[in-house]
Amino acid sequence: MTPDEINQFLAQAFSGGTPPLVEAADGQTARCRITYNPNQIRPGGTLSGPTMMALADTAAYALVLSAIGFEPLAVTTNLSIQFMRKPKPKDLIADVRMMKLGKTMAVMEAGIRSDGETDMVAHAVITYAIPPKKGTP
Repeated sequence: MTPDEINQFLAQAFSGGTPPLVEAADGQTARCRITYNPNQIRPGGTLSGPTMMALADTAAYALVLSAIGFEPLAVTTNLSIQFMRKPKPKDLIADVRMMKLGKTMAVMEAGIRSDGETDMVAHAVITYAIPPKKGTP
């Protein structure tokens, strides 16, 4: 799937909010952006952990869809995240890369940065389960 196709699918599938924007996805890497919203701020004036986790998970989902095609039932089985520094109150960018893509599982890692910054604010490793193709045991 292309980034435009993935964005269209995400907007339809998750109509209750504004999903992160898929800026690039080529089956090996993906980049997603979550637009800053003051509702994402937690006490202490930093962006919340759930905001960063949602971004990492969406970027991984986009990467899986770009690698295997339309498979809406691919699901997160693990997401491990390390929060490294306080993100600034602005857009966040996740760059994710495929570490291993198998028949039933995809393992990826994501680096999250504040827009325009070089230092990571969080690092995540995400595993997705891929449902078996129809007709395979």
